[in-house]
Formats: sequence, structure tokens, C-alpha cells
Amino acid sequence: MEKVKSKLTHRQRQALATRELIVDAACELFLAQGYMATTIEAISARAGVAVSTVYAVFRNKRGILQAIRERWHRESGQRDIYRQAMEQSDPKRRLELAAYATRRQWETGGAMMAIYQAAAAADPDAAAELSTALQGRRAFLTQFIDAMSEQLRPDLSSTRATALFTTLTQPTIYQELVGEEGWSPEEYEVWLAETLQQQLLSAR
Repeated sequence: MEKVKSKLTHRQRQALATRELIVDAACELFLAQGYMATTIEAISARAGVAVSTVYAVFRNKRGILQAIRERWHRESGQRDIYRQAMEQSDPKRRLELAAYATRRQWETGGAMMAIYQAAAAADPDAAAELSTALQGRRAFLTQFIDAMSEQLRPDLSSTRATALFTTLTQPTIYQELVGEEGWSPEEYEVWLAETLQQQLLSAR
């Protein structure tokens, strides 16, 4: 990210900084007073920018939700970790990296998930944005599992394997084990890697 910033013009760096100010302000307000109660005017005031600037950059609150999700992806590093996983020929190592990506996904995503869930429960546009995010995740995980179809248990179809993977990597499981039961994120990661290997891979 720093290398990218260094190549930007002064105007582009200003635009990026403004975008981040708006996203920060929106996150704070969404968490403090709720998605529905937060107006574009309130976000602009908290960010210290004109209302017209918020509309120009994001168009509406759904656009801001998308930006929150994108920043979460960057901060978690999950895309890069999955990219590394896809390059692995060893299926066990591939699933170990997938478990690490999942840990990072939920370890860094607490605030984002709280915002998304509350917003989706109250607003159709927010619900549509959450649905789009979940569809994208499902499509990616389908691709991830299909790429290792020859290494799956012989009695397991790619479709069923994807369903198992999707279920085992739900945020609710992370929240239950780490948030409620007191597991460390590292313990969760080890458990998930072992469980995915047991459930998905051939014994050979």
C-alpha cells in the first residue's frame, strides 16, 4: 500500500486521504448510533468534508459499506494468503493457509461484521450489499475447492466439500470459540486446519 501511495500524484493522495477520513467517520458513527440513524450529513460533519464530497466519492451509504468491506480485506491480508494457498501443491498446506486466512478474516473483522449485520437487518440496500458480499465469498470458495477436487475424499463431491468448508469457516464459530470460550486465535487456526484436513482430504 505504501509503494502504491508513493506513485500517486499529490491530488490522488489527497483524494485517498479524504476517502479514508469518510470511511473512518462512517465506521465510528455506524457503531455508535447505528446504520439507519447515521446520515450522510453526519458522516460529512464527522469527517470534516462537504456533504457533496461524500456523495461524489461514494454516492450513498451502501457505497460506504462497500468501502468498509474493501478496507477490511486489505487489513486482514486474506486475499494474499489465499493466493499463496492456491500456489501450494500440498493439499494439507493449502488448507493450513486457508485456516490462517479465515482466522485473519474474523480476527480483524469484528467491527465490520457488527456494522454489516445491524445494517442488513434494518435497510434493504445494506441487506443487498451483504448478500453481494456473501455471494462473492461463496463463488471464491467454490473455485478454491474445485481446484483441489482430485485431492478430496473419494466419497466427497466438490459441491459437498464447498458446503463443509463454508460451514466450518463461518464467523459464528470463530466468535463462539474465541469470543465466548476463550480460545486464542492461534488455537482456533490450528483446530480449523486440522478439522478441514480431516473432513475434506483423502487419507492416501
